[in-house]
Amino acid sequence: MQLGASQHSVLCGRKQLRTGKPLSRLREQPQVRTRKVKSQVRRKQNRSTAIHTKATAEAATEARPSGLTPFAAVRSEEEFFGALQKGVDSGKLPKPLYAAFEDFYNNYKQTVLESDAPDVSPELVARVMGSIADRTFNQFLDPYTFPSYHTRLLEPYDYYKFGQNYVRTLINFNKSVVGHLERFEKIQEQLDAGDNVVLLANHQTEADPGVWALLLEKKLPRLATEIIYVAGDRVVADPLCKPFSMGRNLFCVHSRKRMDDIPELKSEKMATNRRTLGAMVKELSKGGKLVWIAPSGGRDRPDPESGDWLPHQYDPGAVELMRTMMAKSKKAGHLWPMAMYSWEVMPPPASLEKNLGERRLTGYAGTGISLAEELDVDALLSGIAPDQKQERQQKLTDTAWKATVEEFKSLSEAIHNDDLRANSNVHSQPWRD
Repeated sequence: MQLGASQHSVLCGRKQLRTGKPLSRLREQPQVRTRKVKSQVRRKQNRSTAIHTKATAEAATEARPSGLTPFAAVRSEEEFFGALQKGVDSGKLPKPLYAAFEDFYNNYKQTVLESDAPDVSPELVARVMGSIADRTFNQFLDPYTFPSYHTRLLEPYDYYKFGQNYVRTLINFNKSVVGHLERFEKIQEQLDAGDNVVLLANHQTEADPGVWALLLEKKLPRLATEIIYVAGDRVVADPLCKPFSMGRNLFCVHSRKRMDDIPELKSEKMATNRRTLGAMVKELSKGGKLVWIAPSGGRDRPDPESGDWLPHQYDPGAVELMRTMMAKSKKAGHLWPMAMYSWEVMPPPASLEKNLGERRLTGYAGTGISLAEELDVDALLSGIAPDQKQERQQKLTDTAWKATVEEFKSLSEAIHNDDLRANSNVHSQPWRD
């Protein structure tokens, strides 16, 4: 991990980095609920948040690491840093990792302990961070190599639960929302019928898979766990990312942005991508597959001038690839634009970094996912001649991206406006049902 912008500037500057309306304007909405209704909502919210926090504490013990490193038994901050120092002193851990993990620990501790979530404690912080350190340093002892198609690892260690434990502590469930829940239910119906579904989604943070799963796992558990993510270089190579990635289903590819980072590895990366495409065709041919791809090729960043966050433009080549892959599968296929709002819980570096090991900053905040209407590909392209391939690809891509942007703006407003969220006919909190 690299040390970058100060924690204060990133965490304390968030009120100026909203997308859509500024936070100050969002809060000017008229009050439409009575004090009695607000009190009832707060009590219900607190109960729900307590359940999620308690689940993290219990799961941190249930998914206890296998004990390959001394971090497996950590229960306190003193034990955590004691184990870290011993690793450095023995030469088993690189010295720079001490400062990096110290920064990560203190940042995460501040985020969790200053949140309004009940039942958080220094012990919970130590246990979650201990599990992260254990799994990270285990990669130095017993490194895992991702195949082209990776299925989540649940035994002998549950990497899915491991990832959920960490992300759960960063989400303010009181402010989080799911937009158009009925569309997610429609996707489950399509999958049950044997159709394939591809989500054309923006990508905001390393926590996105955890956010997706936590917001859906109670109402639509199969969507939460059976989704396959198209994952790039960093996800499967960064030592801190790898343990979280091991708990997700992945199609592993090398993005165009990083294809030339190390010239001597370019041919090998291209060969890996060809194998992955073969794996994708094979899986889609079975039908009933849900695939998430970020056609932008990476995480969103704020506009350098305005500070606004919006989904990055989609790459027509990526959108066309998924459309073509579904067509080759001989199964019915569906393209759905989707918006993810999560940047506040783990804001990425302000600019793209080639080196692995970026600094991890955290925040406790609302998150959201929302689906636009399914793309009617035939109708969208009906007025463009088949031989105008570039125009057809651009039309489909622009439509998907614009739909994602609109849903993202809607999520932002619902997350940051209590009255709008409480009275919305579009946004819901299915984990409360």
